[in-house]
Order: sequence, then C-alpha cells, then structure tokens
Amino acid sequence: MALSQIGLVGLAVMGQNLSLNIAEKGFPISVFNRSYEKTEAAVARAQKEGLSDKLRGYKDVKDFVESLEKPRRVILLVQAGAPVDATVDNLCKYMEPGDIIIDGGNEWYENTERRKAKVEALGLRYMGMGVSGGEEGARRGPSMMPGGTAEAYKYIEPIVTKVAAQVDDGPCVMYIGDGGAGNYVKMVHNGIEYGDMQLISEAYDVLHVLGGLSNDEIAAVFAEWNQGELQSFLIEISAIIAAKKDEDGSSLVDKIVDKTGAKGTGKWTVQQAAELSVAAPTITASLDGRYMSALKDQRVSASKVFGDLGLKAPAAAAGVDKKQLIADVRAALYCSKICSYAQGMNIIKAKSEEKEWGVDLGGLARIWKAKSEEKEWGVDLGGLARIWKGGCIIRAGFLDRIKQAYQRDSNLPSLLVDPPFAKDLAERDAAWRRVVALAVTNGVPAPGMMASLSYFDTYRRERLPANLVQAQRDFFGSHTYQRTDKEGWFHTVWDENFGSADSITTSAYNR
Repeated sequence: MALSQIGLVGLAVMGQNLSLNIAEKGFPISVFNRSYEKTEAAVARAQKEGLSDKLRGYKDVKDFVESLEKPRRVILLVQAGAPVDATVDNLCKYMEPGDIIIDGGNEWYENTERRKAKVEALGLRYMGMGVSGGEEGARRGPSMMPGGTAEAYKYIEPIVTKVAAQVDDGPCVMYIGDGGAGNYVKMVHNGIEYGDMQLISEAYDVLHVLGGLSNDEIAAVFAEWNQGELQSFLIEISAIIAAKKDEDGSSLVDKIVDKTGAKGTGKWTVQQAAELSVAAPTITASLDGRYMSALKDQRVSASKVFGDLGLKAPAAAAGVDKKQLIADVRAALYCSKICSYAQGMNIIKAKSEEKEWGVDLGGLARIWKAKSEEKEWGVDLGGLARIWKGGCIIRAGFLDRIKQAYQRDSNLPSLLVDPPFAKDLAERDAAWRRVVALAVTNGVPAPGMMASLSYFDTYRRERLPANLVQAQRDFFGSHTYQRTDKEGWFHTVWDENFGSADSITTSAYNR
C-alpha cells in the first residue's frame, strides 16, 4: 500500500474537517484518534464524500506512523495541555530523526517551545500552527499560521498552501517565525476576535434598545454594512443570526441566554499585553464583558435592587433619529474596530521583537482577510494582515488596508497614525462620541466602544495627567521623576511633616 503524505491525530470537529480538506486537495492522509469510534466516523464520512482513496484510518499508533512517507509529517488537533504532551510522547516512540510534529491546536506558546526543545533532543522537528476558521474553514480552507522549526516548514508548505483559504493575492498561510510564534499569533488573533464580537454586540444593543430597531431591521442594517468598510465574516453572520426565526416565528436570538463562554485565548492575550506593557483596553473590555455576562443571577438581582431605587432598565431613547443613529453606530463600530486591531498588532509586534520572530503583520492581515521585542521573533506585520484576509473568523475587507499600512511603513508605531486610517478616525470622531454619549446617558453599557474612544483620546493627547501620578509615586515611594525643563531623574521630599518618603538607595530607582 502506498504511503500517505501526511498524518493527522485528533478527529473532533476541526480535525475531521481538516483531514477531509487535505484529502480533497489530493494529498493522501492517514488519520488516528484515541477513541477509534471517531476514526471510523472520519473514514465513513470520507467514503460518503468520495474521498476514501485518499483517507485511511488507523487503530494503532505504530501502524499509523509507519503508514507515512519520510520525513513523516503529523498534524495534532487535540485538546491543549496534557493531552498534547501525551500524544507527543506516544508518537515519539515510533517517529525517527527528521520527522515533523505540527501542533494545530490553540496552545500556549511556551508549551510549544518546551515541546520543540524536547523533541529536537530526539532529532525530531516541531512546529506550532495556528488554524482559524472554525468547522467551515477547516473543511473549505482555513487561515493557517505555522511557526517553529524553519527548515520543517518546507516539508509542509506544498500541502498547507493548497489546503489554506485562497484570496486574490495568494493562500492564507505563511511561515510566522521560530519557536511558539505560530501559536502566539493565533492567540492574539483570538483576542482581536473577542474585541470584534463585543463591539458588534454593543452596536446591536444600542440599535435594539435605544434605537428601537427590530431584529429584522438590524439584520438588514448589518447586511448593508457588510457591503462597505465593515465587510467581515462576523458582520455577515450577525446579520444571519438577527434574521433567524424560531419554530414559532419569533426571533431566535432573543431566546438565547445572555451568558458568553470563553476558552482562554482571550485571557492569555490580555495577560500578554500586561506583561509587555502594551495597552489593549478594547480587548480587555471584551474579556471583562464575558466575565460580567456570566454573573447572570447577580445581574438579575441587581436589576431589581436598583429598579426599586428608581433606576429603571434602559429603553428606547426619546426623539432618536433612526437613520442618523444607524449612521453614527456604523462610524463608532468602525473606529472602535480600528483600535482593537491596532492593539492586537502592537502586542504581536512587541513580542516578535522580543523573540526575534520577524512576524510579517501585513502578511497576517492578508491571511486573516495584535509579543515581539522580548522574544526576537521578527514578525512581519504586513504579512500577518495578508494571511488573515480569508478563512479565519476575523477575516474582513479592511485587512487589505492594514496590509497596505504596514507596507507603507514597516515600523508604523500604531495603525491609528497611518494616514488613511487617521483620516477615517477624524472624519467619524463626532459620530463616535455621539454614540458613546447616548449609551452613557441612557445606561446602556458599551465598554468596548468606550474603551476604544478613551484609547484613541489618550493616544492622540500630547500631555496626560501622568505627571501627577508620578509625583504621587515619588511622594510615598521615592520612585523619582523626570522634569520637562532639565535632564535626569529627581526626587522631592514633598512634605516633611506628612511623612513624604526619602529613601532612595539607587539612582535607577525610578520604576
């Protein structure tokens, strides 16, 4: 029997669909799952779809490994953490020097780097590959973000370039960088996705509650927005969701419990932003929004407590011009979205410089159609924008403009100051503020839009009240401060009687 060109372990939703995608593209593939029932299900589906000559299932790991041509290439799509470790250990019993393991799950990047070092000691090669697009993307063409051993990429490149989503300027895949770069970039992709979803939900809430728009009207609005600058997968599916009817003819979305789940990548993104000292308030607000949604019982009780005190639930605002509100919310959503992507890109840029990954942000934006100083990964931001143009959850039309922004200036400090984006923000500024003000005045939470506007206002302000904060730090902790009129670091005993600190022990004590 001829050997398969690639293998895949883990046949849940993503694994089964990706394996069928690979087979459909003409690459013979062997598959394995810890529970053989899922292997049988994948084989049966391949037969049903006319792909049985390209996909073979195995019950034994040794037989699975031996069915692959050398150097063996095995993609893992199993649950992150201990299951990956167990799978890697099992494969290593039978794989040989030069063989390649590719983890395609949502894994913490440091776990990928630890496993890479471990298998390299055995002569194997290891990659971490972000895969975005959900079930449909896996089957029809996802956005793929492989990182790890650079030499190993050439052995999977002919396969992943065919399997990935295809857009006008190529396949939505590119080598991201060494170590855990691929998993890291996918993690931040998911953080941006959190921000996108939160912002769209806030737009829906303002239109529905304050504008009084029905779900059918909102579906039509979203469908129209999807033809312009907000064109994206998430806007498209939000229109479909808003229009969906239940069996009794009522809107299904109104019957869904308002509690949002989270699997960890959003939290990791926020933690990394903090570690890298990169401000990411929009993404953070989206994570907080999910945590607040989980407090359903508390929110129900609090609504009654404050309702009894005269603070009623928000309702349609009096005298609202629906047409104007729709236009304003569209502008506010677009501006906030720019801020969210800017934050995500800056996280990747900072980590890439740290790790020397060399990540191409413009390329990411293309394959998607936001840790770099610390790890020196060398991330190409323009490249990232490129590979995000298709297949993935955050694919959007304006990623082309992000790619172009980083092509114009690879050292762009922020998307906010790219001339075309800066012009867009300035033109929509008044509308953005009207939406936030309307929400605040009427008690409708819009944490993502508010955080984005504050981020924008802070970034564009020449002088902030941080001078007072630094003076406070010097008062109680002798942290010192810099002055506007002379060079150096200074300390002041602000009030001898009050007990102002005066305990400097080093000239570098200015943290």
